Amino acid sequence: MVYTEIIKNIMEENNLSQQKFADILGVNQTTVSQWLLGRKKPGFDSIRLIYEKFGVAPNALFGIEE
Repeated sequence: MVYTEIIKNIMEENNLSQQKFADILGVNQTTVSQWLLGRKKPGFDSIRLIYEKFGVAPNALFGIEE
């Protein structure tokens, strides 16, 4: 599963809109939209916050098995 699907799942499981998810991570809603479309990848700070807030390890976010 790639990061786009994982982010969608996080948002669905936590009943978060793109704007609420963006607010949690301190990014713009447009940024989250770009992630969901696969046009951009989350940066280091966002990856760290996704791990801290939602428990998704960075490797898992990008489909790297340990």
